[in-house]
Amino acid sequence: MKITIIGTGYVGLVTGACLAEFGHHITCMDKDTSKISALQDGQIPIYEPGLDELVRKNSRDGRLSFTTNLAESVANASAIFIAVGTPSSRRGDGYADLTYIYAAAKELAQHLKGYTVIIDKSTVPVGTAKQVSRLIQETNPDADFDMVSNPEFLREGAAISDFQRPDRIVIGAESVKAQAVMKEIYDPLYLISTPFVFTGLESAELIKYAANAFLAIKISFINEMANLCEQVGADVVDLAKGVGLDGRIGSKFLHPGPGFGGSCFPKDTIALLRTAQEHGVPARSVEAAVEINASQKAGMVKKIRDALGGDVVGKTIGVLGLTFKPETDDLRDSPALSILPPLLEKGAKIQVHDPQGMKEAEQLFPEFTYTDNSYEAATDADALVLMTEWNQYRALDLEKIKSLMKQPLFIDLRNVYSPDKMKNKGFVYVGVGRK
Repeated sequence: MKITIIGTGYVGLVTGACLAEFGHHITCMDKDTSKISALQDGQIPIYEPGLDELVRKNSRDGRLSFTTNLAESVANASAIFIAVGTPSSRRGDGYADLTYIYAAAKELAQHLKGYTVIIDKSTVPVGTAKQVSRLIQETNPDADFDMVSNPEFLREGAAISDFQRPDRIVIGAESVKAQAVMKEIYDPLYLISTPFVFTGLESAELIKYAANAFLAIKISFINEMANLCEQVGADVVDLAKGVGLDGRIGSKFLHPGPGFGGSCFPKDTIALLRTAQEHGVPARSVEAAVEINASQKAGMVKKIRDALGGDVVGKTIGVLGLTFKPETDDLRDSPALSILPPLLEKGAKIQVHDPQGMKEAEQLFPEFTYTDNSYEAATDADALVLMTEWNQYRALDLEKIKSLMKQPLFIDLRNVYSPDKMKNKGFVYVGVGRK
């Protein structure tokens, strides 16, 4: 099938590459000429394990191409995925900014030829698909199309496997014809018995927000329990294991830390709250999760300051990890962006290392010292803070680390290391919810 993806950001590029791998002929369209030119040359603008190889392979085999020509790419497609950005509104009110979605709808409407399925792949509030459908009809009354909502559930750092082996495929469609097209698109997944959830447009849109909000609530819950553990002398790792083995609850997302970040949870929880408020429906559990997350990040600042005696003036803090999670270069709403600046403002010197996030961080925080590896980040440090659990930080040479530091203070915000092991190695160890 000939498919066009509008938008070559994270979702669009992963979707295009994976659908091409399924055997479809994919055209990825974007207005950004420099990005398209780079992609045509095999240069990938984001870091996602395995994506560069998948893009190059399918480009070489003729199933994946990149263009700035909207008219041609739309006219030749049987299905069009809209995968443009939906950032939080510039007004700061938490609503998703649908400017790019609506602009794409109006522009593609002018070039539709023959029956086409238009698919919202971007994360959008309830009612967006019908608004897009209305705009297309108004722009081109003769257009023959169906509207579909097909939310993505891609985890950064594991997007390829998530797309190729998903837990489910959610398809919001109001016609049998559109459902048949979507089944054909995802046929390889249907053949391996991936569950397909067929719903109306509004249900599909809400499923994405509800799923992310539920996971955010789960993270916030375990962070609250970690804080309680610290006060009563319990260990949150034991608590999480005991709770997570309950089949009704499960162990995933019961890992305490400095708070959630990234491109989805912060934005989607706020957007869901705004939708609920707009319809007069309380969403207190989601509201609490947002508040707890902000409080958790602030609490990490206090944890670091307290570990350093309450005063960080003139202290050197080594930091391992800046991205909101490992295996990505994404700094959006990363806990590091909330935790490190207040320490800098209080007079600390910050020296950091991250395998993928430093290029962007240098633009945001030129005051930080950027190092080549974890051991340079630890050199002459009064404290070493493990902020992001990259694999390369999981088996550090602890004797070497200790010899490089001014004092052996290790603050583990991801609970990667065992407190007993660290204490036996001569470190003062500070975890999250650990004894």
